[in-house]
Amino acid sequence: MFRGLHTINLDAKGRLAIPTKYRETLAELCGARLVATIDTEERCLLIYPVNEWELIQAKIEALPSFNPVARRIQRLLIGHATDLELDSAGRILLPQPLREYASLEKESVLMGQGKKLELWSKSQWENRRDEYLDMVSQPEQLPEELQSLSL
Repeated sequence: MFRGLHTINLDAKGRLAIPTKYRETLAELCGARLVATIDTEERCLLIYPVNEWELIQAKIEALPSFNPVARRIQRLLIGHATDLELDSAGRILLPQPLREYASLEKESVLMGQGKKLELWSKSQWENRRDEYLDMVSQPEQLPEELQSLSL
């Protein structure tokens, strides 16, 4: 559903324009309603169509709250989840706490990841991408399933 990498700019109010190629899909899938939350492993944001997020939230809520790791995930993902809606110009407004978490400034990268989007600071993404590329050149670190993948 979502794929590709888009360099985008946040305006002074923290708004970003969703690429045109995604807007129609989002309107059909979820009435242009989205949910943004933090990524617990990286300093980026995860942006889901609301219908996809609801499935994930139900799974997170079903985790045992007495398990400290599960409780941490519940607090972080659900606690930071923020409802967003595309405005008439195809923009979303990201709240300040989410922008701060991901160190988002003017230049950002919106990356399709299938059923969700990731939003990164451009500089942080470029650094992480370079680290990932260095790892790929070390085949012994790749899972066996990826070693046999032919591109």
